Amino acid sequence: MSNENTKQGISSTHIAFIAMFATLAGVLYILNFKLSFAFPGFLDFKLSDIPILIGSFTLGSVSGGVIVVVEILIKLVVKGTSTMFVGELSDLVTSCAFAVTAGIIYKKHRTFKGALVGMAIGTLAEVVIAILINWLVLVPFYAQLFGWDMIIMMMKPLFPACTKATFFNYYLWVSVLPFNLLRCLVAVVVTLVVYKRISRMINSVNRKIYGKPDHDEAKSKKTTIILICVGVFIVALLITFALLREFVF
Repeated sequence: MSNENTKQGISSTHIAFIAMFATLAGVLYILNFKLSFAFPGFLDFKLSDIPILIGSFTLGSVSGGVIVVVEILIKLVVKGTSTMFVGELSDLVTSCAFAVTAGIIYKKHRTFKGALVGMAIGTLAEVVIAILINWLVLVPFYAQLFGWDMIIMMMKPLFPACTKATFFNYYLWVSVLPFNLLRCLVAVVVTLVVYKRISRMINSVNRKIYGKPDHDEAKSKKTTIILICVGVFIVALLITFALLREFVF
């Protein structure tokens, strides 16, 4: 975003674009799919990292994090959870590691090289965290909940030789690592193709709305506060509906 817009703080268009990217990410998150020919069937491939990464680049890393949170809340409200929220927590951490890290680096180096470095380090961050969270949190949780036999059985179609002793060799290094690399690569390629066009569109909208000096600074601040309050209320409402869906309905 332009320097002029940065000085104005959070504008109404900024919040509107966060909502737009979050909604698109939420829809793509709900429409995830499996690549069972290459990865275990319980790994869902999602394209929602694309609007998250673009949003982090165009709106800032904090906005990228907000998009991730809202995306997951939308999914929980519409579809609920089949993983007792553990899968969603994993997606929250890995998506933030990827997009927020890339956004922070790009903000300091707003060049094509800076974007490439940011996305490369973001990809590395996601892969490392995905491996750690699967190794230390997800697999132990599901093994405790369902037992090792069921988990290994789900690996057998792709890896017939998989046993409890060799599980992590197959799962972490042959499944989780390439799976997350592919997820990030798809987001990186699409972002490189469309980012500049979207960035120019956002800057154009901001110039049309904020091109003239705002003489009523108090009114502008009041509008910003109202918009932030509305955003917080919507997030709280999504959390409430998500919890009601799981524990009441």
